[in-house]
Amino acid sequence: MSSSTGEVAREMDLRVQGKPGPHEARCVQRNVLLETLEAELPRGTIRYSCKIVWVDDDGDGTKILHLADGSTLRAKVLIGCDGINSVVARWLGLAKLSDSGRTATRGHARYPDGHGLEHKIMQFSGQGFRAGMVPCNDTDVYWFLTWSPTGKEDDDRSPAAMKQFVLTKLRSINAPAKVLDAVERSEMNDVLVAPVRYRPPLSLLSASISKGSVCVAGDALHPTTPDLAQGACVALEDAVVLARCLGDAIVGDGTETVEAALRRYAGIRRWRSAQVIAASYVVGLVQQGDRAVVSFVRDRMLSGLLAKGLLMMPDYDCGTL
Repeated sequence: MSSSTGEVAREMDLRVQGKPGPHEARCVQRNVLLETLEAELPRGTIRYSCKIVWVDDDGDGTKILHLADGSTLRAKVLIGCDGINSVVARWLGLAKLSDSGRTATRGHARYPDGHGLEHKIMQFSGQGFRAGMVPCNDTDVYWFLTWSPTGKEDDDRSPAAMKQFVLTKLRSINAPAKVLDAVERSEMNDVLVAPVRYRPPLSLLSASISKGSVCVAGDALHPTTPDLAQGACVALEDAVVLARCLGDAIVGDGTETVEAALRRYAGIRRWRSAQVIAASYVVGLVQQGDRAVVSFVRDRMLSGLLAKGLLMMPDYDCGTL
């Protein structure tokens, strides 16, 4: 929907046939995803509250991980999945993050008796911000807002202030009552806010994504703007490719070392990561633009292409395990 006119600029069914098969649009809560993945691992595999402070090399290829609590871990293979502020990515020398000039806030509304909403993604673009709402299931709804800060009007980043800020933005475009209700219903601790940053995509084309027995995956590799909703999805692709490459080296015919497997993984994920970062950044730039010419072209000419962008990037087959 256009934030400028309030009209539906484009409506499309996301359940179409793609290269690997029919598309699906699902909104999964992060804690549910993590709990599901954890359940597949042997008990004791995960050690919590172990933030890495820096990485050392003991000279024989073993990495020494210094943790915030003063303890250390020794690892023959180190895969940094330590997020957008990755210590491992910094050790590898990956490019510093760039500021998109935008900020994002998001929240989670609960409807114990059911929200009664259709399984549709609703998105508003224009007037210098982008907002949307997505049902996760029959009782939970996720919403988001990205905007370009102007300074004084959003200095207060407290959850209560951000909720009112979002409601003011949505009321300015006469957003549907069901969208306003989802924001109103969100509890304070569910309203999060953060600057939108990304790794320059061209930097990944020549970067050392792997070095010896060290590599990165997930946001540590490809922090991106949220405009295509592909951050965690691409991280799962990383996991499939990485597991396949390591599996070939560990249980294969012995012709490939772990170091070579990590280099192969890096080669496969390099272009894909750069592509998703670049596409997401451009889509966000166009969708959030508030200049009259940009708004007209977006709403009248590009709305279909931007909507299809939600399918174009996920339409990728990373292979199987």
